[in-house]
Amino acid sequence: MATVFSGVQPSGDYHLGNYLGAFKNWVAVQHENEAFFCVVDLHALTLDIDPSELRERTLDLAVTLLAVGLDPEVVTLFVQSHVPEHPRLAWLLECTATVGELNRMVQFKEKSSGRETVRAGLYTYPVLMAADVLLYQADQVPVGDDQRQHLELMRDLAVRFNNRYGRTFTVPEAVVPKVAARVMDLQQPGRKMSKSIDSPLGTVGLLDAPKDIERKVRRAVTDTDGRVRYDPEAKPGVSNLLELLSAATGVSVEEAAARYDGYGDLKRDVAEALISLLAPIRQRTAELRADLGEVERILTAGADRAHKVASVTYERAAKAVGLFS
Repeated sequence: MATVFSGVQPSGDYHLGNYLGAFKNWVAVQHENEAFFCVVDLHALTLDIDPSELRERTLDLAVTLLAVGLDPEVVTLFVQSHVPEHPRLAWLLECTATVGELNRMVQFKEKSSGRETVRAGLYTYPVLMAADVLLYQADQVPVGDDQRQHLELMRDLAVRFNNRYGRTFTVPEAVVPKVAARVMDLQQPGRKMSKSIDSPLGTVGLLDAPKDIERKVRRAVTDTDGRVRYDPEAKPGVSNLLELLSAATGVSVEEAAARYDGYGDLKRDVAEALISLLAPIRQRTAELRADLGEVERILTAGADRAHKVASVTYERAAKAVGLFS
């Protein structure tokens, strides 16, 4: 069995892009691997967020991860800040990384662009991300393709640390879903679906009512030639709908495209497939919210299991660099 790690920030309402780009894949791999999944609340501190809102979002994300199908009897589900080895290892890795490497991180450039002041945590964010994964000796990291650069930095830090101090960390590999790794906005198909974009009709929330899903898909941007074919460059809107249908039903995008002569029937079937896909998540979310005490118990048990693994790795790394213990 491979060891798998991934994490997600408690950033608020979650959408179809989160599910098809990450959560669905996590559910698929949980029974085949030793899996660690983490609510990365420390990463959320790079944002200007109210403390009470952060606590609420953290618990809400845990509910979402359980609702999409993570089994706490199989995976280790926990909150990042509940395992103190995460920031401790991050410091050792910050002393391994270079300023030049962090300066090249595209996400930092994008998120800091045009701002007079930027939190230092946003700059060192990729190093904490590396610590998150390396603590658990992960072989695989399910990520969206926009995280590949951070994964490469993580690999470089692991190799450099191992070469300098002796073999300490497993060097992880990225695993990106073949279909719908990047779910695009229904109104702006050139951009990834995101709740941060001012495009409420372009984003399908995991808890959207069926009528809202149908309305958003019906109004999805396509083009004027009326021909259904998979061509992300020339027909991004239509191709996005085909990828959604493929991800929801398991049919290939080429086979799906061959079924339709026009956009109306395609949109109808995409809406029906998404409503069917998300219905169990809405129901399970309601059940979990009715018993938040059980959710908190699951997180406590997960943190205990995570700590047992993380502490071994941290002590090995601390001893390797010469820290006195």
